[in-house]
Amino acid sequence: MNVILLERIGKLGELGDEVVVKNGFARNYLIPQGRAVRATEDNRKDFEARRAELEAAALKRRGAAEQRGAGLADVEVTIVARSADEGKLYGSVGTQEVADALAAKSIEVNKAEVRMPDGAIRAVGEYGVDIQLDADITVTIKVIVVAE
Repeated sequence: MNVILLERIGKLGELGDEVVVKNGFARNYLIPQGRAVRATEDNRKDFEARRAELEAAALKRRGAAEQRGAGLADVEVTIVARSADEGKLYGSVGTQEVADALAAKSIEVNKAEVRMPDGAIRAVGEYGVDIQLDADITVTIKVIVVAE
């Protein structure tokens, strides 16, 4: 299905790009979320009429993300978890636990913004966790997991 992107989407395209995506991705995610519209002649005309408005909104979102990123630059959070004597955790530390630890420091981060490139943390130690605030703004924070 051909769609016109209404905002920048990582690994897919920029605002205004006409891209081909799978039908389910368009119908179930892009269109309902307001991130894209079907690429019809009427929608192309409507998009061109709204282009300046959409670019201004994208610029505003990017500015807010950069501001949040500056506040996260040197953040370090400590998470206490139950572990065995060797340092292996009984459970794991995932995106929700990282988001909760940041919330405890009065830093609002959505669970969906937390990126763990190596998967969930399963051992005691220090880790770098990415917080993706916008399609191309990612900040790495330091997460320290200690034994309970």
